[in-house]
Amino acid sequence: MRVYDTVTAAIEDLRTRGYLADFNLLFDSIQHNSNTIHPQDFEITETYRFEGDSDPGDEAVVYAIETKSGAKGVLMYGYGVYSEDMSEDMIRKLGSK
Repeated sequence: MRVYDTVTAAIEDLRTRGYLADFNLLFDSIQHNSNTIHPQDFEITETYRFEGDSDPGDEAVVYAIETKSGAKGVLMYGYGVYSEDMSEDMIRKLGSK
């Protein structure tokens, strides 16, 4: 697995490797454009965790995702105090890597 110093570096490298879609996190799925993708319809191929040295608000996870329909992209999730609510299926899916 690769190691990155910043979230930006991870996302830029993933983009060069074909992870071009920007996924958004919903309560029980992810979304790209107007397409809703449920946990059973995508796989997490790589995961990179970043912890803020001085600010817990800087904590984030970058997921490289491939959907069953063939889309490849990135989901960035900031965790901690400001993290969003998720369904149990999404928690299991995102926590499995």
